[in-house]
Amino acid sequence: MADHSFESLKKKTIAELREIAKELEHEAVKGYTQLRKDELLLAICKAVGVDPKEHHHVVGIDKKAIKNQIQELKGKRAEAVEAKDAVQLKRVRRKIHKLKHQLRAATI
Repeated sequence: MADHSFESLKKKTIAELREIAKELEHEAVKGYTQLRKDELLLAICKAVGVDPKEHHHVVGIDKKAIKNQIQELKGKRAEAVEAKDAVQLKRVRRKIHKLKHQLRAATI
């Protein structure tokens, strides 16, 4: 069996994934003919020892610092809602949106 990455497996069709599962002798791929593509993909990853979340690495930014900023902004958002300050609420929501977008853009 050739080495596979999550990305290479994800690009395969359900028929190709079933062919790979047919060759594997592992508990995770039992009943592979009944599995949907996403379920089969995870089962194959488990059987061959591939990390299914390997594509979630964030590069070039401090993810923890950005998440902390988002948490602080959520507190400010709650205060703005409580004070019924629509202008401040909009500003805070936009900042949260931009930070989340920044996180997603840095994910490879």
